[in-house]
Amino acid sequence: MSGQEPEDFGAEMVSEKSRMMPGLPPYDMDERLLPGEPRSPCCCLAWTLLIGTINSLLFLLNLLLMFVIFTVVLLPTIVVVYFGFQCHSQVLHSSARYCKSILDDNSSSALIILGFVIMSPLLVVAMAIYCSLARRLQLLVCFQPYSLALYKGGRWCHCREGALCCARGCSTQLRAWV
Repeated sequence: MSGQEPEDFGAEMVSEKSRMMPGLPPYDMDERLLPGEPRSPCCCLAWTLLIGTINSLLFLLNLLLMFVIFTVVLLPTIVVVYFGFQCHSQVLHSSARYCKSILDDNSSSALIILGFVIMSPLLVVAMAIYCSLARRLQLLVCFQPYSLALYKGGRWCHCREGALCCARGCSTQLRAWV
């Protein structure tokens, strides 16, 4: 090949191709390519506290929703394991009437094992319910980026109609390149 090494030839081809490839498109075509005007330090601190408070409240709302769903779905497991541990002679050995007349150590052990066996499928069901509800309510889209605190002119929400976090006048379409 007339004095050129194969490695040099491949490097030349790659560099020519990389010059011809355009840059990545902006995330949202409607937004400006450059960030807005920076905020003053005091204003930036106030906006940071506001956005942090909103994001913390949304996080707590998500945790509360998850706690309620998991508690309701896992209630059979909780009850079965509770009675199994309460009536077993090696654990709590309650003096309740049903522990003396109905449940002995073998049946208490069976209740404990049954409770832990049915826990796995119920955890999957609870997580599926939470994920579908969070997707339907669009709770995870409601978190606001901290860039709103740094620059003026940002939009507050990027969610679709019907979501809990949207105010009137927000964009109804999400655009992203992948």
